Amino acid sequence: MTTNPASRIPHHESRITHHVLVTGGAGFIGSHLVERLLADGKSVVVVDDLSTGSLENLRAVSGHPRLRVIQSKVSGCPGVAHLVAEAETVYHLAAAVGVDLVVRSPIHVLQTNLHETEVVLEAAAPRGVPVLLASTSEVYGKSRKEAFDEEDDLLIGPPHQARWSYACSKLMDEFLALAYAKERALPVVIARFFNTVGPRQTGRYGMVLPRFIAAARSGQPLKVYGDGRQTRCFCYVGDTVEALVRLANCPAARGQVFNIGSTEEISIRGLAAKVIEILGSTSSVELVPYSQAYEPGFDDMRRRKPLVDKLEATVGFRPNTPLKTIIERTAAAGA
Repeated sequence: MTTNPASRIPHHESRITHHVLVTGGAGFIGSHLVERLLADGKSVVVVDDLSTGSLENLRAVSGHPRLRVIQSKVSGCPGVAHLVAEAETVYHLAAAVGVDLVVRSPIHVLQTNLHETEVVLEAAAPRGVPVLLASTSEVYGKSRKEAFDEEDDLLIGPPHQARWSYACSKLMDEFLALAYAKERALPVVIARFFNTVGPRQTGRYGMVLPRFIAAARSGQPLKVYGDGRQTRCFCYVGDTVEALVRLANCPAARGQVFNIGSTEEISIRGLAAKVIEILGSTSSVELVPYSQAYEPGFDDMRRRKPLVDKLEATVGFRPNTPLKTIIERTAAAGA
């Protein structure tokens, strides 16, 4: 693996063909995807500014002859137009992530999520390079449905709550991608992630499972925000990657939106109890008001359960790793 802080791509390398481009490839999900693509025999180019990702995430494939890593924002990479144009597929995972970051740096979140996606789509359009766009379950907003379908109406909260700026930025990414599909015949697939978890995920930006595991290990209280009765479905990163690869390789998926997530539902307080039990910890559970954890008026979704029938019908796969197994694997990996 090589890094290029100046992001300069020599002319003779700018015309590499048949590589797969992964933006955000040094991130949590991106690094697992890169490993999978290399294992499948692909040549992979990663563009990542390491703002939330880390080269440590790619340590297992460091020095791999079919991997190049360029340390840069997508929009700041001088050779990005060639990298995209000569790619067989682009997985666009680069984005600002995590509730903590969303609440504390809303300008950064909006600029990153909107502009970087526009750069990728504009570069892909002339040659019709297939793009898989990573989106999020946050776009479903405040809907109170028991489970979310890709065709559901979306209910976004008010603009003075920073939480919803992230949802809107990712929703605009979706609108933009589908506009390129319609107006310029760009083959795009949109994947909405539902709480992907697993090894290498950091608790730095508020991600709940690594926070809980770290606290349980050290005997500290597991801090549950709100009343703890809000429910989520946690999807193993390996299942997410499997779904991404299948969607990118499926022509029938193009121009469509797909949920990617587990359907095993658990309350956040229940998750805390399960982590304590599996790790054999003596930690307690501490309820923390949203206003103290984030900001006054913070709005949370009570449920976030995906329907994944469309994913299964299209690519023959649905995430199925049990939560107990996910916690065990994540803890064993040192999260």
